[in-house]
Amino acid sequence: MEVTFSTGPGPEVSGRLGYLLKQAMRRLSAVSDEALAPFEVDDRRLAVLLLVASNEPMSQQQAAERLSIDRTTMVALLDDLESKGLVVRVAHPGDRRRNVIKLAPDSEPILNEAFAAWNKAEQTVLAVLEPQAAEQLRESLQKIIRADEQG
Repeated sequence: MEVTFSTGPGPEVSGRLGYLLKQAMRRLSAVSDEALAPFEVDDRRLAVLLLVASNEPMSQQQAAERLSIDRTTMVALLDDLESKGLVVRVAHPGDRRRNVIKLAPDSEPILNEAFAAWNKAEQTVLAVLEPQAAEQLRESLQKIIRADEQG
């Protein structure tokens, strides 16, 4: 009699939404990390840069809230981005006790190149799906997120 051992978690786990989302996120993170490595940022840091670039100057706390990142983590991310010369903290014009975050001068080309690489990484992961299925996946995940936000 031959005994075989399963290498995966088994059907009771492998079909569960949490497991599937985690494994898909692992794949996306691996491809994104590789694509973003030349820019010395990861997807979280790039998200911060994109938020800062697309809005009027905001405080660290506002950025943390918009990205659903705790304040301590946001400070660490901004410290890192600032040390790389990608963002600057400047005194708020109306309240010198507060700082606002801005893109550093000359960081926009890096941001644009990193964003293009991030998009390509996402497309690489989604390439196994038909375009309509990829769009349906995005829409379905957005519905789940909106339902959570609405309570």
